[in-house]
Parts: sequence; C-alpha cells; structure tokens
Amino acid sequence: MQQRTLAQPVTLTGIGLHSGQNVTLNLCPSDINSGIHFIRSDIAGAPRIAADAFLVKDTVMSSNLEVDNIKVGTVEHLLSAIAGIGIDNLRIKVSAAELPIMDGSAIAYTQCLLNAGIKEQAAAKPFMRILKPIRVTDGEKWAQIVPFNGYQLTFEIDFAHPAIPKETQQLHFCFSSQNFLAQISSARTFGFMKDIEYLQRHNLALGGSLDNAIVLDDERIMNTTGLRHPDEFVRHKILDAIGDLYLAKYSLIGHFSAYKSGHALNNQLVRALYADKNNFEIVTFDDKRLPPIDYSL
Repeated sequence: MQQRTLAQPVTLTGIGLHSGQNVTLNLCPSDINSGIHFIRSDIAGAPRIAADAFLVKDTVMSSNLEVDNIKVGTVEHLLSAIAGIGIDNLRIKVSAAELPIMDGSAIAYTQCLLNAGIKEQAAAKPFMRILKPIRVTDGEKWAQIVPFNGYQLTFEIDFAHPAIPKETQQLHFCFSSQNFLAQISSARTFGFMKDIEYLQRHNLALGGSLDNAIVLDDERIMNTTGLRHPDEFVRHKILDAIGDLYLAKYSLIGHFSAYKSGHALNNQLVRALYADKNNFEIVTFDDKRLPPIDYSL
C-alpha cells in the first residue's frame, strides 16, 4: 500500500456554513511524508497549518485549527473525504477562515478529489495500529477506540424526535474506500430550526440553509426532498468522526465506537491516544503483507 496524493491540482468554491462567506479552495498535490496541511491564501505569509488534533482550538459546531491566531475552520468534512479515499499528502489553500460547506456532506469533496485523479507515491503508506483500549467520557457521552484488525466505526445518537426513529439511531460501519463512497460520503449535516435561529442571532450558521443541511422543526424534516438514507443522521456522525479521527495524522487500524460523541470528544480521544506511546504503533505493508483495510477505488 503506497502513499497517495492528487494527480493534479483542483479548485472548488462554496460558502462557509458559519461565516456565510464565499470561499475558494485549491487542493494541490504534495510530497511524500508531507501530510495534510492548510494554507490561508488570503493572508500574505500565513503559516502552514497541519491537520493535527493538537492544533484544534475550537470544537463548537465543527473542528477548527489555529496557528499564530490564524484559523482554518470546519475541516472535518473535507478530511473525511481525504481519509475515505486514502490520501496521505495534500496541500490545501483556502481563501477564508472556514472551508465551504458544499451540500453539507462530503460527496462534493470526494467527487472533486476523484476527478483530479489519485497518484500513488513511491513510499509505503503508514498506519496507526491501536494496541490498547482508549476511552474518553463527558457525562453520559463517550468515545473509545480498541484494537481491531481493520477499521470499523460504531456510533449511536439519541434524539427524541418523531422524524428520527429509534431504530435509525445506531450504525455499525465497516470502513473501506468503496463503502465510504457508497454509504457515508453523501450523509448531510443536520440541525434543528430553533437551534439554527439561535446560532444565527449569535453570528453562527450564517450560511446555513436547506441546500446544505437537513433542518428539522419540532415535528418533521423541513427539506422537501427528505432524507438520502433512513439513518442519514447517524451516518453523518460517522462521517464527522472519520474526519476528526484523521487529525491523528494516520489512517487507523482499530474499532472506534461512540455514544452521543461530537467534535470535542473525538478530539479528546485522539489526544488521549497520543498521551502514551504504548497505545499504538506505526506500521506499513508491502505486497507480501497486505493491509487489513481496502482502499481500492
């Protein structure tokens, strides 16, 4: 399994979910072992901001990176697409403090990456293999990752809402690139009208609309097109988790599970993982020893 980058640069545009600003995003190939990093193209001499859990300074409604008071926010959907396709090295230029929300899922990002083409690089892809169970909690909420020979994610949400039946609030997902593209990438972010109105009064979710989120009132889903999946809500939480966990800087080999987790707990889990070097090992695979995760496209 070799490292991957893009075959050529690609550009997309959209609006920021919270800022409502127009944003241009340039995704560019990057060198072996350079990792994923962001550069604010609207700020002269801006520092490179690595996709690193320890640079997350704010997890209110999204995962937001910051270096020297320069921010790049709402990175989780793009990172989920990058992780889903198995890209290791990428330079991302963004013209504002927040990435575009697109349609609220990762599908526009995955299509853009695939259209640019994936380039195999002459170095082995590194994986982080989990060796010990790690668990973080916040009241009744929790997230954990345990050893497993592959990558699986199990997530449970808990919403007492007539449009979110109980049987649609838990999902077990076996990760592969093809499964990600088919089952997770199109799941949209969601919110409740009363919360969105509150956020907009406080200058958040200014770019939110029925075009880029599932919106619910007290009784129903307000989007006339309905859901893309009966369990789209929990699928999106898995999409977020895949992006948040890629801030560990490696593709994971382990089983992640969570109950009512969000960006904050996901970030705490990655930090807890790094707290002891005996919690994991970095491994590579060759033709005689295939990785336990399928990244074929």
